[in-house]
Amino acid sequence: QVQLVESGGGLVQAGGSLRLSCAASGRTFSRYAMGWFRQAPGKEREFVAAISWSGGSTRYADSVKGRSTISRDNAKNMVYLQMNSLKPEDTADYYCAATVGRYRDYVVMAEKEYDYWGQGTQVTVSS
Repeated sequence: QVQLVESGGGLVQAGGSLRLSCAASGRTFSRYAMGWFRQAPGKEREFVAAISWSGGSTRYADSVKGRSTISRDNAKNMVYLQMNSLKPEDTADYYCAATVGRYRDYVVMAEKEYDYWGQGTQVTVSS
């Protein structure tokens, strides 16, 4: 069982940066593949970024590639999403998700594959 709590959202101007954090409970956090998703008003939830439990493999949605970096600190049970050059279209609720990693560099991009979800943190980018 893993509990996830996101933080770091807020209001930022276009071109600015934010660092989202996800704090995870559970002694086996280091064996969970992690992901970030987002849901804009009136839209379906979409994949943003994912990282393997080793931290050695990452994947990004095309919409954030080159502007965002996902990372993790297994010693602190934390996952981060650094977002730079933010755009108004990045405005959404951002969710952290976890699933048991099948192997060291297992990366999950499909929403349905995740078993645990946080409550979300809101990001608003003004133009």
